Amino acid sequence: MTTTDLGRFRTRCGQFRWLAVFMVCSVGAVLALMYVIAPFVIGLRGGLPNYGFHILTGLIMGSPSFCYLFGVWSIGRAMSQISRGRLIQPTLADALRRVGLALGVGGLLAVFAVSNILRWIGASTGGYLNFDVASMTLGMIGGALFLLGRVVDQADHIQAELDEMV
Repeated sequence: MTTTDLGRFRTRCGQFRWLAVFMVCSVGAVLALMYVIAPFVIGLRGGLPNYGFHILTGLIMGSPSFCYLFGVWSIGRAMSQISRGRLIQPTLADALRRVGLALGVGGLLAVFAVSNILRWIGASTGGYLNFDVASMTLGMIGGALFLLGRVVDQADHIQAELDEMV
């Protein structure tokens, strides 16, 4: 990769970081408005009795989305580090682990935890499992990314050992 290509790549990584920041802020604001602020304001005006319960329900329902947003934030963080000149391999390993963990936890929450917690607090009478193929897929992809992050990290350590032998 030439110096010009590397400079262009780092510039694009910096631009992508700002795209990730925009997405996290805009989607996070919509989620906060939908799950927290709207029930709070309506409850203060007397239109929603027991609005604290509705806020709790909203936070539980939004928890997978918050995990996914953390994954996007982690990607933006990695792009920022690469744009500032950090080595790609350790940044990639860290980003893969963080994004994998965020997607995996978000998928598990969406499939198993949200429906059960809502049933336990009396907000829903649904089943024990939310059969959502998209959430299951994100959970599996998250697990695979987490494992790939470990593989990239191990490859970095093995490369360092080989470099010491030479």
